[in-house]
Amino acid sequence: MPFHLLQGPSRIGLLSSIPSMSRARPASSLIRASRPELNPAESVREVKRESSLSFDNTNSEMNSVKRKRLNRVLEVKVEHPDKQVGIVPDFKEFRYDKNEAKASTSTKRVLASSSVREVKREPSVSFDNSKSEMNPVNSKRLNRVLEVKREYPNKQVGIVPDIEDFQYDKFETKESASTKRVPASSIRLEKTVRVSSVVKVEGAAPENWEVVLGGIKSMRLSGEAPVDTMGCEKAGSLLPPKEKRFAVLISTMMSSQTKDEVTHAAVERFSENGLLDPDAIVKTDVATLANLIKPVGFYQRKAQFIKEASKICLERFGGDIPDTLTDLLALKGVGPKMAHLVMSIAWKNTQGICVDTHVHRISNRLGWVFREGTKQKTTTPEQTRMSLEKWLPKDEWEPINPLLVGFGQTICTPLRPKCDGCGINTICPSAFKESSSPNPKQKKRGLGRT
Repeated sequence: MPFHLLQGPSRIGLLSSIPSMSRARPASSLIRASRPELNPAESVREVKRESSLSFDNTNSEMNSVKRKRLNRVLEVKVEHPDKQVGIVPDFKEFRYDKNEAKASTSTKRVLASSSVREVKREPSVSFDNSKSEMNPVNSKRLNRVLEVKREYPNKQVGIVPDIEDFQYDKFETKESASTKRVPASSIRLEKTVRVSSVVKVEGAAPENWEVVLGGIKSMRLSGEAPVDTMGCEKAGSLLPPKEKRFAVLISTMMSSQTKDEVTHAAVERFSENGLLDPDAIVKTDVATLANLIKPVGFYQRKAQFIKEASKICLERFGGDIPDTLTDLLALKGVGPKMAHLVMSIAWKNTQGICVDTHVHRISNRLGWVFREGTKQKTTTPEQTRMSLEKWLPKDEWEPINPLLVGFGQTICTPLRPKCDGCGINTICPSAFKESSSPNPKQKKRGLGRT
């Protein structure tokens, strides 16, 4: 049986020239046969080869990719006997140029986990990727990274702009002594400008709002609305400032879901019994307080809240009321509407618009407010407050509440608004759209008839 022997100083390689033997013993098996001490679990990249040992794999059935990989591994070991084969770059990404590598005294290791932007390269080492299978995007990225490292050896490669977003101009870079990072603050500034521009668009004032507001003020000159004579700001009007502030707080806590006439009467009963004082309220039982404020809505719960608030005023504020929104909102039974109203009336410190059911309803009817990011009506008084404060001038924040409350009590009522007698019915987007709606109870009774 004819065969070829290739002898070396300490190894013998046997390669069969007979096709049947080649099929029976592939090249990987021949390598293991020629190296009996090699661990079979080791990969091809870990083969350690002596310079005098030769492998003839031209006639084997090894595919072209594995054959090229094996040849390159052996070439690297010839040029660098003491180097670990594992430092050779991935052959699918780079083409190793051994002619230029010979001139290099050392080659740094390229970590497999590092990206192309983090490759550290010595000037004497060259990678020829012109004929490799690397895609054009990765090829351009690698070339530009290497150009930067050649021009700026001490610069971190990570500061190079993203290749997909910016075009690197090496001629302009050569003229510059150094390239500074783009400050993060400039990016944040750009984002801030964009956000503010969006807010400005969303908070644009409604068309003809000044004409509409002027018309409502003209209709409210008569002062015939209940809020003009019995509103929360009228509570304790004859009392000293400290006692008046406490009376305003108590009146405001009673006013929720209650008409001004009912609230005013309950405050008068408190005054007659000497209960517009926190110390007197704390000494009175809840049942007595509840009977005095009845028929205020939810009078039993409100009586409990009023007694707890009076105790806090005594213990923490020396008998006075809280002077901040945070402390007012900490009181049970006090919501955003009440807190803003107390700050405006008691402390003359308007920090927001007081939005009750009248302000909420009328603002939606006039098309003044929308839910954030939409053109839909607001569904809660708090949404209405936030929408109004985006565009309404701050000097209108305090008077807008009694103005719209009185307008809603006299003309723009919840049911069957009096659009015929309204002075802005020609520019109101909701004019005459609800005035013809029958009372729900009457409508139900009408449907029941046969």
